[in-house]
Amino acid sequence: MFSVSKEFLRPTFGVKWGRQKQSYEALQIKAAELTGKEAALFVASGTMGNLISVMAHCRGRGEEILVGDQSHIIIWEQGGVAQVAGVHPRQVHTNCDGTLDLADIANKVRSPCDAHQPVSCLICVEQTHNATGGRVLSLDYLQKLISQQLRKLATELGLKVHMDGARIFNAATALGVPVAHITQHVDSISFCLSKGLGAPVGSVVAGEEDFIARCLRHRKVLGGGMRQAGVLAAAGIYALDHIAPKLHQDHTNAQILAQGIQEMKNLGIEIDMETIDTNMVYFKVNNNKVSANDLVKSMFTVSDTDSMEKQVAVKMLTLGKNRIRLVLHHQVTEADIQNTLQKMRMILTS
Repeated sequence: MFSVSKEFLRPTFGVKWGRQKQSYEALQIKAAELTGKEAALFVASGTMGNLISVMAHCRGRGEEILVGDQSHIIIWEQGGVAQVAGVHPRQVHTNCDGTLDLADIANKVRSPCDAHQPVSCLICVEQTHNATGGRVLSLDYLQKLISQQLRKLATELGLKVHMDGARIFNAATALGVPVAHITQHVDSISFCLSKGLGAPVGSVVAGEEDFIARCLRHRKVLGGGMRQAGVLAAAGIYALDHIAPKLHQDHTNAQILAQGIQEMKNLGIEIDMETIDTNMVYFKVNNNKVSANDLVKSMFTVSDTDSMEKQVAVKMLTLGKNRIRLVLHHQVTEADIQNTLQKMRMILTS
C-alpha cells in the first residue's frame, strides 16, 4: 500500500502528476477496502458526494428519493437533488434517535404503475445523524431493520439504499466495529475526510464499480475533476491512517464538555446527555438575560480588557431560536474544554 511522507503532504508547485495520480488512486483503493465496496471516488465535498450518488442511482428525470425530513440532504444541500439532478425528494419522518420511520417509508414508496406520480428508486439514510445531535444508528437498527425490513422492501421494489456517512468513522468508533460492518447494509456510501478526520478538504463515494463509473461522469459535469487532487488525497490518506484511530479521544472530550454544560442547568442551560453519542454536543439556552445568539457571540469575542479567564475564543453554531452546537476535533484538548466551560459560566453569570 502506498505510504505518504511528510514532504509529500506539503502542497508544492513541483509535485508531478505521476505522484499525484499515485496518491489519488491509493486513497480510492483504501476507501473501497475500508467500506467493503468494489470501488471508490474522491470528490470535493460531502454535498457533491451525495448529489452525484443520487444522480448515479436515479437515472431518469421524474424519479424520487425517500429521505428523512431532518437529513442533511434536505436541510443543508440547497435542494440540489431537485435543482440539479431533477430528482424529487420525498420526505419521511425522522425519529429522535436519527432513524427513519419504516412505516412512513412503506406508506410513501411509489411504484411505476401510476403515471401521475414520481417513481421511488432510492432510500437515503444518514450516519451519524447531524440534526438529532450526532446520533449513531445502532447496530440493532442496521442489522434488524435495514438488512431485513428496509432491505426487503428495497429488494421487492427495486430500490437502492444510499448512506450519507459524512461521519461514518465516528459512528464506527462509537459502535466499536469496522466501517465495513456498517456499510455492508447499503448500496453506496459517501463519507467526509474533512470533518472528524480533520483533512483540509474532500469526501469519498464508494459502491459497485458500475455505480462509481457513473459517479465519475457526474463529478466531471459538476466541475469536480481536479488535476491537483493528489495533494488533497494525500492528506486524506494521512487522516485515515493517523486521525481515524484516535476519534475516541474526541468522543471522550465531548462527554467531558457535555457533563460540564449539564452542571450549568441552574443557569438556564438544558442538555440531554443521552444524545451525546460521538463528538457533537447540542444544548439549549433558556437564560433570562443571555440568549443563544448572545452566548455564541460572546464566546467568540475576545477583547484587550478581558480577564485571563475570558482570553478564549470558541466558535459555536446557533440552530433555531435557542439551540447551540459544539463539535470536537483532534486539535481540541481537555484543557481547551475546561477553558470553554469556565468562559461560558462567566458569561452566563455576568
